[in-house]
Amino acid sequence: MDTPFWLDEPTSPVDSGSEGEVDVAVIGAGITGVSCALALARGGLSVRVHDARGIAEGASGRNGGFALRGGAARYDVARETYGAEAAKQLWLRTQAALDRLEAVAGDAFRRTGSLRLAADDEERDEIRLEYEALREDGFAAEWRDELSHLRLKFRGAIFHLPDGSLQPGRFVRRLAEQAAAAGVAFREHHRVASLDELDAEQIVIATDGSGRGLLPELDDAIWPARGQVITTEPLGERLFDCPHYARRGFDYWQQLADERVVLGGFRDFSILTEMTDDETTTQPIQDALDAFLVELLGYMPNVTHRWAGIFGLT
Repeated sequence: MDTPFWLDEPTSPVDSGSEGEVDVAVIGAGITGVSCALALARGGLSVRVHDARGIAEGASGRNGGFALRGGAARYDVARETYGAEAAKQLWLRTQAALDRLEAVAGDAFRRTGSLRLAADDEERDEIRLEYEALREDGFAAEWRDELSHLRLKFRGAIFHLPDGSLQPGRFVRRLAEQAAAAGVAFREHHRVASLDELDAEQIVIATDGSGRGLLPELDDAIWPARGQVITTEPLGERLFDCPHYARRGFDYWQQLADERVVLGGFRDFSILTEMTDDETTTQPIQDALDAFLVELLGYMPNVTHRWAGIFGLT
């Protein structure tokens, strides 16, 4: 049950490619590492990707499957922090990235939009400021007060039109197939203990929160954190048309095309224990996810997958 739903489908092996010296070694076969390797190979460099596990088996295959524009901060906060023009350009770049993702992903991506929900009046005021800033700068967004499809009471929401739902494991493997076709070599199930063991002119570390010990400077800058997710059996009814997230992103869920619900979050319920690189589920967070699932649906469905993933905070 601890295998992520995204990784629980048949896959074909990716050509491992050649050994020997390369221009660039990439550590990490997730979306960042594989995308980087593909871009470098298309630029004429020889590249090899190393991963302690398989392709997309780290953070890239252990998330909630959201594909959202923007950054970690709300758009209005980003304008104040980075400057109005810099924030606008960042959001435009992420929207363009979603368009490129859609062109590559095929059936791994669905353009659904997403709902950012306000769990209380304070959060409503916050996301209303974000909505107004987005509209002021010409970004597609809608304000929703009518949320009758939800059993729980929320205080309004922003509907982000460009966003979507992603099967991340399938998407990253498709990127890896393209990378292999471009000449990238893959060494799966090969843990890099030291950068000195890599036969490459340059090294890219793309390990998210799981690369501690490789470079002291990164150990000081990136802190591992654990996210936990569950997936239900198909419900037999359509309840949620797009990804939803609330409480400043601590709670998130979506319903897939086959009517399963994927639900994650509640890391703040035990924040100190969740600042870890131990990739195991815990009873307090799993209990919180189960309880919220009952609040969402009105009953407890069969849960088919429970898993944890490690990501990096800075």
